[in-house]
Amino acid sequence: MVPTSLLIALLLVVDSLHFVFARLLLPQVSPAVSVTYIMAIASLEMLVFALITGRLSLAGFRGRLGTFLAIGFLVAASTNINYEAVAFIDPGTASLLAQTGTIFGLGLGVAWLGDRLNKRQLAGAGLAIAGVFVMEYQAGEYLRYGSLLVLVSTFMYALHSAITKRFAEGIDFTGFFILRLVFTTFFLALFSLWRGALTLPQPGAWPLLILVATTDVVISRALYYLSLRRLSLSLHTLALTLSPLVAVLWALLLFDTFPAAFQLAGGAAVLAGVLLASLARHRPGQGAEFRTGAS
Repeated sequence: MVPTSLLIALLLVVDSLHFVFARLLLPQVSPAVSVTYIMAIASLEMLVFALITGRLSLAGFRGRLGTFLAIGFLVAASTNINYEAVAFIDPGTASLLAQTGTIFGLGLGVAWLGDRLNKRQLAGAGLAIAGVFVMEYQAGEYLRYGSLLVLVSTFMYALHSAITKRFAEGIDFTGFFILRLVFTTFFLALFSLWRGALTLPQPGAWPLLILVATTDVVISRALYYLSLRRLSLSLHTLALTLSPLVAVLWALLLFDTFPAAFQLAGGAAVLAGVLLASLARHRPGQGAEFRTGAS
C-alpha cells in the first residue's frame, strides 16, 4: 500500500499541472484541438480500464440524457476556456484564481440546492472575493482578460458540479466518469467543427497529448478519490489548497514566469478564504460531497 504522505505528494504534483499542461501544448496544438483529443484519449483509456476490470456499467444513463448533455457542455466549455486562457495569463496565477470555484460552489449551493452558509463560510467567501480584486488591481490588459476567462471557466465548472450533485448522485463512479468524458468529447468536437479547427495534430504532439490525457484526467481523478478515502474531507481540502503553490513553482521552472507581488497577496487571500469556507462547511461526521475533479 502506498503511504498516505506519498499519495498526497503525488496528488499535489498531478493536480497542479492542469494549466501547466495547457501552456505546454499551446505552441504545438490549438486549444480547441488539443482539449478534444485529450478528452477522447482519456475516454478510450477509461473504456479499456472498465472493460478489463469488468466495471463498465451504464445503468445510470437511463433517463438522464439531459443531465449528461448539460454536464458535457459545461465541462467542455470550461476546459476549452482554460486552454485558451493560458495565452494571456501565467499558469500559476490561473491556478490561484481557479480556487474561487469553491466560492462559486457555495453560492450555487445556497441559490439552487438550498444550502445555508454560516458566518465562517460568509467570511471566507468575502475574503476570497477581496483576493480576486487584489489580484486584478493595476493588472495589465492581457492579464485582466486572462483572469476573466479563468473566472468564467471556474464558474461553469462549479455549475457542472452543482448539476452533478443534484441529478447524478448515486451513479457508479466508473460509469459516470466514462459518460462524462464521452459527452465532454462530443461537445469539444462540435466546438472545433463549428470553428473549422478540428484537424489532426502534428505527429510530434501526440506523445504530449497522451501524457496530458493520462496524467491530467485519468491519473489525477484516481489519485483524488483514493486520497479522499484515506483522509478526512477537511484534511483533503487543506492538501488541495497547496496545489496552486506547486503550480506557481512549475510555471517558474518551465516558463520563467512568476506572479507579481499584488497577485501573490491576492492569491493568498483567495486561498485563505477558500480554506476557511471549505473547512467550515465540512465538519467531522459529515458525508463527502460528490465531486468530479478538475478535468
